Formats: sequence, C-alpha cells, structure tokens
Amino acid sequence: MSRRRRAVGVERFEPAPLDAPLLEVEDLHTHFRTGRGVARAVDGVSFSLERGRTLGVVGESGSGKTVLARSIMGLLPKSNVERTGSIKFEGREVIGATPDDLRELWGSQISMVFQDPMTSLNPVMKIGKQITEMLLQHLDISKDYARELALSLLESVGIPEADRRLKEYPHQMSGGMRQRIMIAIAIACGPKLLFADEPTTALDVTVQAQILDLLQAQQRERFMAMILVTHDLGVVAGRTDEIAVMYAGRVVEKAPTKVLFSELRHPYTEALLRSIPKLGAPSHTRLAAIGGRPPDIVNPPAGCKFSPRCPYARERCLEEEPPLIDTATPGHEFRCWIPVGTPENREALEANRAAGAPSALAVVGEGNGMGTAAAPSAPTPHTRSGSIDTKGGA
Repeated sequence: MSRRRRAVGVERFEPAPLDAPLLEVEDLHTHFRTGRGVARAVDGVSFSLERGRTLGVVGESGSGKTVLARSIMGLLPKSNVERTGSIKFEGREVIGATPDDLRELWGSQISMVFQDPMTSLNPVMKIGKQITEMLLQHLDISKDYARELALSLLESVGIPEADRRLKEYPHQMSGGMRQRIMIAIAIACGPKLLFADEPTTALDVTVQAQILDLLQAQQRERFMAMILVTHDLGVVAGRTDEIAVMYAGRVVEKAPTKVLFSELRHPYTEALLRSIPKLGAPSHTRLAAIGGRPPDIVNPPAGCKFSPRCPYARERCLEEEPPLIDTATPGHEFRCWIPVGTPENREALEANRAAGAPSALAVVGEGNGMGTAAAPSAPTPHTRSGSIDTKGGA
C-alpha cells in the first residue's frame, strides 16, 4: 500500500471530538440469504460506546453476538448478505465504506482478538513476521524498528523469552501464549476500539483469568474502548462498564454492569445468571441449564423469541413481541411483558406451575437458593471466569 493511499485513509477517518461517542450503532440489521430463507442474525441492534469504556455482549451460541462484532468491522461475506442501518466510528459512517477505507480502519483504528488463535495465526509464518507485517502496513517505519516494536509488544503481553519467540511458529507455543500473541497483534498499531470475541475459549480457568486481566490492563493503559463478546456473565461481571444481553439477534436487556446484576428484568438474563456455577454451592451440585434450544432465526417463533423457553410466558408473550422498555434507572432497558421481580412475574410463574409447564417446574425445582421470581443478587468483585458468588452485594 502506498503512502499516498495511507494518507487518504487517515484523512477520511480523522479523529472526532473527544466528548463524542467513539462508536454509534443504530438499528443494525445483518441478514444472510440461505437455501431455507433469510437468516436474521442481527435484527435491529442499537447502542453507543465512549472512549475508554468496555461493553460486554453476552448470549448463547447463535444469539448473534459474533455476527454483530463482524458486522461493525465489516468482516462479512461478499455475497448473500445484507447489512442495513448505521454504524458510525468517530462520527464517520462505516456502512458503504470501500475495501480500501476498511483496510485503513482495520488494525490502526479498530482491531479484533479472534476466538481461536490457532486458526487466526498463519501456521507457516514466524511470529515476528506476523507482528511486523501489521506494523509495516500501517506505520511508516523501517523493518528494524518494526522488529523492536514487535519485541516490546511481546514483552508487554507477558511472553517470556520474547526475542526467541519472534523466530518461532504458532504450533511451538501453548494456547495461552498464542492468545497473548493475538492480543499483541491486535494492539500493535494502537487501535481506539478493540473487539475480544470469546478470547478465553478452550483455555483452562487459570489462563482464562490471566488473558482477561491482560486485556483489561491493556485497555486501561491505552485508553481503548473494548467490546467483550462472551457467553458467560461471570466473565463480564467485574470487567465491563455496561452489558448488552442478546437473544435471537436482538438486545433483550442492556444496563450498566452493576445495575444489570442487581436489577435484572429479563427472564433470559436471569436464566444465564442461574446457569453459572456458584462458589458457595456444595460439591457436585447439578448445574442449572436453560431448557430448550435457541430459536430458528430463519423461522423464529411469533411474539417474544424467548417465550418457548421462558418459565413466565403467558398468552400475550406468545403472540406479541415486546419493545425495548426503559426503566427508572438511566441506561437500563429490557424487552419483556412480564419482567422479573414484579408481582405479575410471580403470578405468571405460579400459573405456569399449576399448568405443569416444564420450564416453570424446572425453575422451582432447582433449589439453588437464588429465588424463582426475584432478581438474583450481584456477584462479588472477586468473581472469576466460570464461577460466580451470588451472596455478594452490588
């Protein structure tokens, strides 16, 4: 890429005012055309993210969280996909940007730590080459200086014997080290926005905590905005400023992190929290699972998309889809007709129990001490990935 093209990209995406949101997503839809019909992977998502803040995007596999991240970055197939809505990065519209414009953004302004480092790293290219390639692509520096920066990056993410590791291949390293290298590549050019897409998949619990601590430290040191994508509420409990819970391509609840745990309102959020192992639970306690399966996004159910699995669902839930409803707490909104913690919620649970609904009977029969209709209490600040203590305060 020539220096002239580089200069054009920098000018086109020049910094916006510091008091403005870094990222603004408005009514984003990402649909895939398949042989069975249109798959609505992302179906009307809106949010904004300020500089230096962290947003957690949480949901089961198939909820649309990874497609949301790739839609924002523009990492989508070239055919059989339709992306509509608005994505503004530093006030500039990203939807409709040319491939050259997107290449100027990737790495230098927006970057991603992918889910599986073994498939994200080039297996036949040495680590040093993979890092310096990014630096030379976006920065006007010499190869020698790029190597010095690569060495410094590996040291900053905790890679031992960094000089030797530059000359090695990905298969010569452990999973945790490969993920650290992916983080080093992602932050090499000082991006303003970092996506972390399930960054601890297939890692043991101790290494998971180390990787999450590393991401948090780098984010704070560099004042990056970060979007942490995960299926585990325990991962985002003490590491995000705000959480968006996704289901069937939509945000069903969004709130500041402490508010979400102390005042959750959507049954799906409650089910996700209930499914996390509890530190205070007796040994060999049976884990609580969410009954049923995520909906078919090609032919979704009528009404609320979570209603077939919800222990509180009533006739209105099966027929009419709820809009996002604002609460009295600023920044807290949810999509439910019978919110958790209300008298109507308790009445619906009892009615479904009397009718023998399996989802309602399963909630009552868990005996996990969290309560059936009241919102669970927030986790303690010492929460680690994969476990959560529900006896702590907000």
